[in-house]
Amino acid sequence: MAESVRHFDLITMGRIGVDLYPLQTGVPLAEVETFGKFLGGSAANVAVAAARLGRAAAVITRTGDDPFGGYLRRALKEFGVDDRWVTPVAAYPTPVTFCEVFPPDDFPLYFYRRPKAPDLEIHPRELDLDAIRAARVFWITGTGLSEEPSRTATLGALAHRARAGTTVFDLDWRPMFWADPGRARPYYAEALRHATVAVGNLDECEIATGVREPRACAEALLAAGVELAVVKQGPRGVLAVHRDGRTAEVPPVPVEVVNGLGAGDAFGGSLCHGLLSGWDLERTMRYANAAGALVASRLACSSAMPTGAEIDGLLARATP
Repeated sequence: MAESVRHFDLITMGRIGVDLYPLQTGVPLAEVETFGKFLGGSAANVAVAAARLGRAAAVITRTGDDPFGGYLRRALKEFGVDDRWVTPVAAYPTPVTFCEVFPPDDFPLYFYRRPKAPDLEIHPRELDLDAIRAARVFWITGTGLSEEPSRTATLGALAHRARAGTTVFDLDWRPMFWADPGRARPYYAEALRHATVAVGNLDECEIATGVREPRACAEALLAAGVELAVVKQGPRGVLAVHRDGRTAEVPPVPVEVVNGLGAGDAFGGSLCHGLLSGWDLERTMRYANAAGALVASRLACSSAMPTGAEIDGLLARATP
């Protein structure tokens, strides 16, 4: 077997960019004077979260051929994520994302991804399909379905993988990335046919399934083809339902929220870790919840991803 396919626990495919976060909280963006620069993007963050937990992770994505692109590749390496499938696109700049930070629950995002983000220029012919099939977990996102050629590349990768190992569809609904949001559901349905796990909050589940009640969302996702449906419910915690009847519903871990952005990516990387470890559903969900809570209690996303010791410590403190 080729070197590229030997050792990856996780390969993610999708969005990457530079996050510019205000270093003052509770201040409108127009009045912020200083920002911190961080690696961002859901696919990149999930890979970083898994790498922090000791997993061999790689990401398939594209950046601009510019200094920010170089920064992102360097940051991935520093976080222990393999960047062999991160390539530059000369035609488009590396995306940047600004946010405002109004704890505990208001974190507006401002995406600068026009005229087109390089991570949507992933072409089918460039994919290492053998590596994708060999990865223990393959993770794709709804954003990757929003434009061509990324859409065809993502669906082609899913079809080639043919449900080998664990294939996770992060529903990742961002309506501003779709020229016509009303066209999303058929592409989501096609991706769900090839996935074994679906993860999303109630808004994302509603886009994918047309229903919003948590249990109905889980049942609709299972009916669409996955084996495990994970429905994130915000302050009500998370519901996980497996096709074989196993169910876990666990509450969130209480923390003082600093910035809620990135918590879902920490949840995703830790979910992959739990699935790879063969843990039962409840342990996996509690662990992923705790990882998300730790990131919510910190300013950044990628650099805030917790270690296993930090997650275990929070769980120990949170357990009566």
